[in-house]
Amino acid sequence: MRIRPGGAARREAARGTGETAGDQAGPAPRRAQSAVDGRWLMLGHDGRLTAYARTPDGLLRWTESSPGGPRWEGPVFFPAPSITSLAVGQGADGFAHFVGRRTVRKNGADVVDVAHAIQYQSGRPLSEWHSLGNPRRDPATGTRVGTPVVAVAPGGSTYVFMENASGSLAVRRESAAGKWQPWQGIKGEGVRDGIAPVALESGLVEVLSPAEGAALYCHQPKADTGLVSGEDVPVAPAGHSLAGLETAPGRVTYYWTDAATHGVLAHRAGRVIPLGGSASEGRIAVLRAVVDGLDHTVTAHRATDGQVVVGICVTEDESAGMHWSPTGEHSIAAPALALDHQGRVVVAFLDAEGGLRIARQTGRGGFALAPAVRV
Repeated sequence: MRIRPGGAARREAARGTGETAGDQAGPAPRRAQSAVDGRWLMLGHDGRLTAYARTPDGLLRWTESSPGGPRWEGPVFFPAPSITSLAVGQGADGFAHFVGRRTVRKNGADVVDVAHAIQYQSGRPLSEWHSLGNPRRDPATGTRVGTPVVAVAPGGSTYVFMENASGSLAVRRESAAGKWQPWQGIKGEGVRDGIAPVALESGLVEVLSPAEGAALYCHQPKADTGLVSGEDVPVAPAGHSLAGLETAPGRVTYYWTDAATHGVLAHRAGRVIPLGGSASEGRIAVLRAVVDGLDHTVTAHRATDGQVVVGICVTEDESAGMHWSPTGEHSIAAPALALDHQGRVVVAFLDAEGGLRIARQTGRGGFALAPAVRV
């Protein structure tokens, strides 16, 4: 059957009947070229972690053999023809949503659209790629749009954000009934790639977009409605470094690398918070984890020398100190973070050979990572 996002098709796919023959995995290249944008290490409903990476013409996937590891299966290769960027987001239902900027040649000219696919269960194939169109109706102007990113609200509605050809922000969202709404334009100037959406536990979605002069902040006033502009944030993130994390109910802390100093900064409730460190371009990975009974925020980034560095602090108490720990491991792309089936922090990164390496919290008290292993 052909899978379309939303409604009964999703429920049927969640029972394991939603794959299509055209999207079955093929022979896997062993070398990843780059990470997938977004949280590319995620925990499925069956308790297994899955990691995703890019090749020039598709997607690589590794999946834990059983909850908590240590063995993994993969990589398995999924073709993503003509897709030149790829981002991922996960909903509370465990589904992994992929969006990509797809360019095809038609009648001698390039035509760009946004392609969307879903993995419904750990270790299962992807659905077919489904077109979400382009926020620009004119095909010539449509080639100048940016790269899409995705967020999934707790209720399952999907939100796709991208830079419009005019420098404003474009968003396309699913309604609560599973129907895709038309593209919405949000006024702004000089919006750039590296947009950071956050799905809140309340069911609302907000987003911070790098732009000229200041980052553009937009939010949902209530569930199942369009987004509106809020007060801009005077920050200048380095390319694709911006990430957001809900650190208290309805309150998001944004993290990024400063373009001028390479230091890691945070913003919350109108205040910029220096965190130290020295990061290269690429998303800052962030999550919350309970360590010794206390709520902590864990971050990971790729340092200017390519080394993976992990930081930890009590959530929303950065003034007490952000503790940085170089791992001694080097990565070709921004790392990812997730909690495994046992609640342990797991760091994933790509080594110089394009292979996946995993470092897992030891679980012996405090915060310490075991040596990384290649899977």
